[in-house]
Amino acid sequence: MAKIGSKWTGSGRKAMLLGSGELGKEVAIELQRMGIEVVACDKYANAPAMHVADSCRVFNMLDPEALKKAIEEEKPDNIIPEVEAIATPVLVELEEKGQNVTPTAKAAWLTMNREGIRRLAAEELGVTTSPYRFASDFEEFKAAVEAVGIPCVVKPIMSSSGHGQSVVKSVDDIEKSWKIAQEGGRAGAGRVIVEGFVNFDYEITLLTVRSVAGTSFCEPIGHIQIDGDYRYSWQPQAMTPEAKAKAQEIARKVTDALGGYGIFGVELFVKGDEVIFSEVSPRPHDTGMVTMISQELSEFALHARALSGLPVPEIRFYGPSASRAVVVEGDSREVVMDNIEKVLEEPGVQMRIFGKPEVKGHRRMAVILATADTVEEARAKADRAYGKLNVEVL
Repeated sequence: MAKIGSKWTGSGRKAMLLGSGELGKEVAIELQRMGIEVVACDKYANAPAMHVADSCRVFNMLDPEALKKAIEEEKPDNIIPEVEAIATPVLVELEEKGQNVTPTAKAAWLTMNREGIRRLAAEELGVTTSPYRFASDFEEFKAAVEAVGIPCVVKPIMSSSGHGQSVVKSVDDIEKSWKIAQEGGRAGAGRVIVEGFVNFDYEITLLTVRSVAGTSFCEPIGHIQIDGDYRYSWQPQAMTPEAKAKAQEIARKVTDALGGYGIFGVELFVKGDEVIFSEVSPRPHDTGMVTMISQELSEFALHARALSGLPVPEIRFYGPSASRAVVVEGDSREVVMDNIEKVLEEPGVQMRIFGKPEVKGHRRMAVILATADTVEEARAKADRAYGKLNVEVL
């Protein structure tokens, strides 16, 4: 029987977020709605989830001793990894001692780098993926590019939001792509994956929820990425019944292997009725921010519910919706969103401002959400709203 007692009492529950960005912020809000105490952790102060959490900690989560110390002092009922840059062997060790890691320490360990999850999917589960090779140094990298063929995609085995990702379009790009990957990895320079270019019609995120009630799927989310970073998403992505069934079969197979309760963002390429596995995140997905307007329970609400040991009996979809990320460029600790009254003047438009403390280079600072009678209309509405927004980097 699932119980949640009063906060700050012996019967209360405490969740510890490892990573406190905009996705973690929404998870924190949903946990707060359930009366669960939230401790938000990140490597920098004033991260978005810290704005709504009960308490916060700032430390390097890649430091095993610092991570272990924080967990032992807080004694959370749930540890919820929200980023890849975590000393996951610590989570494995603590889970073996009875600590509850969402969805599992194994899932966090395998998916924190692309090598673990790719080998699980392709070599153990027999799931179709793009051709790939791994490389630890420049000589191995050149050999991997030759083996996979040009064009190919290069990514650090541990990164997110497109950091360190590039495309090798000719032999002249090889050295540049290696340098980009070495500079963009979450844990610094290191091993990379070289993926063969996939000829696909579109790519989707299939949000997959594992709860005590079983496995459920959200409507497929279509999206556009620029340099590996999400810019647009919409729901539902039109698919043939055959492709949708194959996507769900792959997502179920991969998430069953990872285990645990929570939401998984399964990324897939689709060509006609064929489906190719790309990646999986054992946590809410950035493209899934569209669910804040498209569903009764957003991906964040589903995650909070499932990880708390509660059932997800249905996922009620409201209708065609879209999101557009607001990416700001500059170098400042003060960013002003202006003309918001015009952004929100059309019915069916919402906006979330993340409240990140600074921007250096480029950073996703907000998202615009829209709903309409069709996906095309929702995307056009989100574009119109975006076009009215003025962003000042002071």
